[in-house]
Amino acid sequence: MPIDQAEYVVIEPGATGPDAVARAFENQVAYCRDNGAPITAQVCHALRELLDTDRGGAVMRRVRRWAGPALADALPLRVAGGLHALHLRGDEPNLAPIYEGLSPNNATELIADAIERHEPFLLPWLDGPPQTNEAGRSAAFAAAFLWLVDHGLPGHFDLLEIGSSAGVNLMMRRFRYDLGGLRIGPKNARMQLKPEWRGEPPPAKGYDIVGAEGCDVAPVDLTDEGQALRLKGYIWPEFTERFARLDAAIEAAKVFPPEIERKRAVDFLRERLGRPQQEGTTRVLMHSVVWQYIPREERDQIVELMEEAGHKARDETPLAWVSLEANRDTHRHELTVSYWPHGDIRRKLATAHPHGSWIDWKG
Repeated sequence: MPIDQAEYVVIEPGATGPDAVARAFENQVAYCRDNGAPITAQVCHALRELLDTDRGGAVMRRVRRWAGPALADALPLRVAGGLHALHLRGDEPNLAPIYEGLSPNNATELIADAIERHEPFLLPWLDGPPQTNEAGRSAAFAAAFLWLVDHGLPGHFDLLEIGSSAGVNLMMRRFRYDLGGLRIGPKNARMQLKPEWRGEPPPAKGYDIVGAEGCDVAPVDLTDEGQALRLKGYIWPEFTERFARLDAAIEAAKVFPPEIERKRAVDFLRERLGRPQQEGTTRVLMHSVVWQYIPREERDQIVELMEEAGHKARDETPLAWVSLEANRDTHRHELTVSYWPHGDIRRKLATAHPHGSWIDWKG
């Protein structure tokens, strides 16, 4: 099927087997196309075509025999990230026409050749989920914090982030935002974020971040060149501003690195939520584009932990849960929030581009 005719296919996130693998690539093509990423769509389309051949060596054999849930595992993006990193390293010049947006007719053959030539480099990219740390997503968090302050919560936020990756969003206190004309954050910040804003601006309030800690099962050190390349490989090449934002985050991390612990999300939260909370602060669990990668049993445990902590929350020590995650039914990312002791109903504040390009605010 041509890229411009790619359609979403109904598939359970936990589905496994060859059909699930094929459907995951088809959905990824449609998703990339709908989010303004034609280059990444072409790469995923070529990989889908390779599934029906014997090309691609050990990498594609492993993909075809994928035992886990291909959609939930973001299998297409694991391969696409490795191929992009090959291009960024300059190790595969034949991929240049693809990444320059020339849409070569022989893209599938070019990708098959590259995969077969670089098996040792590409195979490890299949071992773990994508690392898609993106500063642009923090604009949605900032808007949610303003909303929480408007609903009476203390504006001194103590952040707990799960799936922190490189901890870019843990540094958001140093970022400057323009949210529909409402400007917050340090005026001289190197990281200046101005998403396309749809709807009314968020509440004209203020907030401060008094603490920011995170965890990840495989944290990324932004100051390590090799690890930073891995993050850049997962950036869709169409969005050049994301490379500039990552470079700014790298410089910020060199000055004052974020606090990230190598730990499972549920273990991190159990320990952090058990700590005493300073009165007049709002403790916040936040996460973006990570929930699908957490095993279901662990997700259930996190929900239980948050509900237990919510029952203990008081007006002077409230708890909030802010997330920007994919809705698998609508294929859109939604900004949602809950808070305790008085607002535990999950509320959708906005839909947003997965990389922060735009925010459709409902409030």
